[in-house]
Amino acid sequence: MQGMNSFWEALLLTLLAGLSTGIGGMVVFFAKTIDTRVLAVSLGLSAGVMIYVSLVELLHEAAGLLSAAYGAKAGLLYAILSFFGGILLIAVIDKLIPCDENPHEIACPADPGKRRDHALRRTGLVTALALGIHNFPEGMAAFVSASQSPRLAIPIIVAIAIHNIPEGIAVAMPIYCATGSRRIAMRYSILAGLAEPLGAVICYFILLPFISEVLYGVLFAVVAGIMVFISLDELLPSARIYGEHHLSMYGLVGGMAVMALSLWLFV
Repeated sequence: MQGMNSFWEALLLTLLAGLSTGIGGMVVFFAKTIDTRVLAVSLGLSAGVMIYVSLVELLHEAAGLLSAAYGAKAGLLYAILSFFGGILLIAVIDKLIPCDENPHEIACPADPGKRRDHALRRTGLVTALALGIHNFPEGMAAFVSASQSPRLAIPIIVAIAIHNIPEGIAVAMPIYCATGSRRIAMRYSILAGLAEPLGAVICYFILLPFISEVLYGVLFAVVAGIMVFISLDELLPSARIYGEHHLSMYGLVGGMAVMALSLWLFV
């Protein structure tokens, strides 16, 4: 890929983004409720950053890399196909995990009684697998951006970290309500985050023999598709549930503006 220094720097950034779920999980030690308006704006902000950087920067970068190898028209086509391939990948993952067993689905309606009745039976490998599968694509997104383009890495890492905090809350709170154990709730929120650097490591070692400019182009487009899907399917619906519709929109536009400004500053 790049060198070992680049690998460790990218892995560290991915780890920091992933562990932000633990920050959300810490809420069980301090309060039983949270300010949903803050969550709504935060989720909208994260969605705005991820949508803007995906459509304006990552997809453009992918098209440029693929066009250099295959020509302008074919390169753009391959970038488009990779983009929708990323959307298909995360959509299939979403479909394979039932809503009520999927802690990543913040917007999924959940019956507290059902969670309590089945909490202990659904611990261990089943829950770990559900969390891991869902966070692997985010780990890939963070790692690929951090290892290849430092200019894009920080805002993407920050966006993932921001939306991982309410994700950690969404994981920890139902588990805490079901088990009454703050430690177990915290443990699962951290587990959700650790799946991201694990996904990054697996991505690195599987793709290492095949790394090229073309593969980077495909990965950038796939990552863009994944992040757009996550934003539209999870972040914005969740933001509307947590707060007023306009709060999520204010966050969305603010996130786009922040991303646009940060990209402009590094031109």
